[in-house]
Amino acid sequence: GAAPDEIVKRLLDVLEQAVTSLSRMDEGPVISASSQAPPPHRFDFVHNPDLRPVAEQAYTDSRRALEQEHFDLALRTSCGILEAIVTDALEHKGLSALAASDTPAGKIADWSFDTRLSVAERAGLIRRGCARLPAVARTYRDLTDADGESGSRATISERDARLAGQVLHVVMRDLDPGR
Repeated sequence: GAAPDEIVKRLLDVLEQAVTSLSRMDEGPVISASSQAPPPHRFDFVHNPDLRPVAEQAYTDSRRALEQEHFDLALRTSCGILEAIVTDALEHKGLSALAASDTPAGKIADWSFDTRLSVAERAGLIRRGCARLPAVARTYRDLTDADGESGSRATISERDARLAGQVLHVVMRDLDPGR
């Protein structure tokens, strides 16, 4: 219902705004905050502040590896995150507090991945979600050779990689019940 000269004026205003926006592209991206990707997954429940950004980046890498069908990398990364956050929780609790949970001798860092998961369950830090962890995930460290490259000792299925990621989510929820 607007007059033709009003429509033309509005069109010219829109075109002028477009030219201004395009001319700013050399100065940096012209993307609004609402159209940017969401921030990476937060690991605020992790007690070691230096570990948080590493875990966030690894989590993103794990999801990307799964999407790109690099199942061995996705599984190893998910298990690495799982081991790191469980170790962080165990260390925060302290060996003296864990003594009642039938802990092995030595430092937490010297325990096997499977032992750390078991002690964390017995101490009540995590629930029984790790029972779903595939056997190959429990020995994920053995999947790499001395150079840190993926070895050919085991073939990782998509199912194994997805299960490891799901267990990671369950443990994250256990360690951060307020989420």
